[in-house]
Amino acid sequence: MIDGMLQVCPNGRRTEGVPVSPEEIAAEVRAAVDVGAQDAHLHPRDVEGADTVDPLHVAAVVDAVRASTPSIQIGVTTGEWTVPEPLERAARIRAWTTLPDHASVNFHEDGAELVAEALFERGVAIEAGIFSGTDGAARYLRWPHAHHVLRILAEVTDPDPRTATDTAKELLQGLGTRHGRPVLLHGEDGGAWPVLRLAVRLNLDVRIGLEDTLTLPDGVPAADNAALVQTARALLTA
Repeated sequence: MIDGMLQVCPNGRRTEGVPVSPEEIAAEVRAAVDVGAQDAHLHPRDVEGADTVDPLHVAAVVDAVRASTPSIQIGVTTGEWTVPEPLERAARIRAWTTLPDHASVNFHEDGAELVAEALFERGVAIEAGIFSGTDGAARYLRWPHAHHVLRILAEVTDPDPRTATDTAKELLQGLGTRHGRPVLLHGEDGGAWPVLRLAVRLNLDVRIGLEDTLTLPDGVPAADNAALVQTARALLTA
């Protein structure tokens, strides 16, 4: 068995077939933890189902997951699509009443450093989201506090199973090794399982869930997040 951490990402920005309410998300995380997930990356939703960093909705989902699965480390997104204006997004983070354990900051987005500073002020650990095909790696490596993040969330946005692993290798090469932080490598859609297998071979942290893919490695639709996590756990322990 390798040492890599397995994170579940139960919903993401998908609009159908994923848990949306705090109760649904909490139930999916609980089931995923029961079959091997060790951490969760969540997208809180507002009453219309859109991603949000609003304090009320962040508190609702974090509290629900903690009540159902107190052992899990919980992270949330701070993607620019939640609030496009960075100063306003940072202000909402500073107003959070319930704090997650960590939050992702996508370093190719405008104002990423402002958002990261707001999280530091609140004592929330940071997953540095570095997307393939962007200047995120260069911006992150120039950031004076790069060595303080919890981990790097290396996101391979190439969905082609034939090329996603090469894209992942290019992303990792761009990051180098001087940052000294753990790396969680993951792909999306058709690239999700090939990239996960690469991460396993490299002994990196991994993640899987309906945010990243709706199917199992053989292309069969996954029944739920637990089915994806159970399959990933088997690959980790093979």
